[in-house]
Amino acid sequence: MITVGNTISLSSTSSTKTNSGLNDVAEGLRQNYVFATNLYRQDFPVPGFTSQIVYALNVDNEANTIHYDKNGFLVIPAQIGDNRGYNYNVSYLGLNGDGHFGRLNLTASGYWAVGHLSHNQFSPVPNNNGAHINAFFAAAEPSIDFDFFRLRFSGLFQSGDANPQGGHATGFDSIFENPQFAGSDASYFIRQSLPYIGGGIVGLNQPNGVLADLRSSKLEGQSNFINSGLILAGVGTDTDILPELRISTNFNFLRAAYTQPLEFLRHQGNITNNLGYDLSVSFIYRPLDTQNIVFRVSGAALIPANGLRSIYQTNPGLFSGPSFLYAAMVNMIVTY
Repeated sequence: MITVGNTISLSSTSSTKTNSGLNDVAEGLRQNYVFATNLYRQDFPVPGFTSQIVYALNVDNEANTIHYDKNGFLVIPAQIGDNRGYNYNVSYLGLNGDGHFGRLNLTASGYWAVGHLSHNQFSPVPNNNGAHINAFFAAAEPSIDFDFFRLRFSGLFQSGDANPQGGHATGFDSIFENPQFAGSDASYFIRQSLPYIGGGIVGLNQPNGVLADLRSSKLEGQSNFINSGLILAGVGTDTDILPELRISTNFNFLRAAYTQPLEFLRHQGNITNNLGYDLSVSFIYRPLDTQNIVFRVSGAALIPANGLRSIYQTNPGLFSGPSFLYAAMVNMIVTY
């Protein structure tokens, strides 16, 4: 039996609360509109693998909007370059797949983004004509099972912009992201935001996000298609110690695709591409052997390479000597 299906949606982005991330019903809808449709087919190209194609259109008309979050930070327009607002319309064409080829498990995703940005904040021309968006993203996570042990490999490429002041925006950014990839939110880089400029509100990445997109806020800000991009290569394991207890480990290498946007924003030369090494471990306990109650304890460390050390080069500073960043998390999910 062959199963084919599709969905179509049209929505306006809701305003969200700064610290909780929940929808803010007291605020009006944003001038950010999303149309999305997808078509999927099960058992294609082989039995046990589901393939999907996606088209999404994101139109943002917030060039004249000034928005501060609840903590008093300006998030629209982003405090980048000349601090001027912009509109954008971008189409995403995606191809996704999930399943297995014999013993080899595979989850993969690829997107091409094309459109137009009404104003380039990096340009030396104040009243510039913006930039043409042409960016792409690809990620894959193959794995293989050995009884109670799974070995995983992760690879990701996010295109970056080598000429941020030009008329082309080639840094990929998403509408919204929530990656279940390369350790997910157990990873330090994915879980935490690394502050970059604007008093820290513009981050190298965003919380619960894998893209190095230089956004002011994933929830309240706009997409930014002039960024450094990212290359990620990782390896991980999942070990079922008991039917109700799993231990997951991950090691990821992080590298900026291009450093020109980073150097421009900090007026700093010679930022190297290698960012660092992300190590994490998590313990997942399901006392009922179901998803109704799930406990999770995780810890992560980000060991800087020369790229992060050159960015945060104050002495004594964040990465002076053998210092590294670390985080721990404990949570419980109850479903009923």
